[in-house]
Amino acid sequence: MDLPTTHFDNFYLHYLHLDQRIPSAEELNVWPKLGALPMLLESFARQVIGDLPIRAKTRSTYSSMLTCHIGPSIGYHQVDGVTRSDIQRSIRGLPPQTAAMTLAVIKTVYREAQAQGIIDVSPAHGVSGPRIQTSPRKFLTWEEIKSADFGRYTPHIHFLALHGLRWSEALALTSEDIRDGRIYVSKSIHGQTKSKAGVRTVPQISKYVEFPTSPKTLRKVLAPYGITIHSLRHSYANLLKQQGVHVTTAQRLLGHSDPRITMGIYTQVLDNEIDEAGLILAKAIA
Repeated sequence: MDLPTTHFDNFYLHYLHLDQRIPSAEELNVWPKLGALPMLLESFARQVIGDLPIRAKTRSTYSSMLTCHIGPSIGYHQVDGVTRSDIQRSIRGLPPQTAAMTLAVIKTVYREAQAQGIIDVSPAHGVSGPRIQTSPRKFLTWEEIKSADFGRYTPHIHFLALHGLRWSEALALTSEDIRDGRIYVSKSIHGQTKSKAGVRTVPQISKYVEFPTSPKTLRKVLAPYGITIHSLRHSYANLLKQQGVHVTTAQRLLGHSDPRITMGIYTQVLDNEIDEAGLILAKAIA
């Protein structure tokens, strides 16, 4: 019989090797009632993650959270033996972003456990992760991008800043996706787009050029300006705002599933916009 390789399973096999018998419930305090096999959280979680209808990249992230954080802390418990306190301890001390992702995976696993009738109430229900403090992402305006010198990658950076595509979406484009003055976004290098909202059409503003297979080169030329590839999506959003494009239209062009994300970018105020507001008010009361 094939045995799963989890932290608990390794311990159990080691125990058998030394003692040549099955440990008692009192010795391990994790076995279910007599005659049943233990359903350990790590094994169950790995099965759930493998069956989820998610992108390969997301599945890899979930598996990493399971291997690095969930498995070592609570993976050896039975699925129905984990408590709210156990979950809180498992994320305590982790960096805020990591804790939030780890908790999201635990909640996903326990939603499936509820759906399968393994538990009645999820021990993860109501557990909150640490507050994540986020600062506005730095970006360049189109005017700043246009005047900058990015060398041989200038056309690539202009294309991203003028169309708002994610790197993975731009890399997956083919000639068939660009026609009649529009760019049809329907996939990424990971397969599906990030969400259903990612499937969209944007007006073509600049010429398409084939992208290098690795993002490292673009990251290198953007680094001296203190921005990232993703920052170029914010540049695109800012350009839409400057031209008076409504936020709901911008949401669709950017492929955001949540309008609050677009609104968060639209509400970023640059220093020159404050100065412009002052001039408008001064003119109004003159």
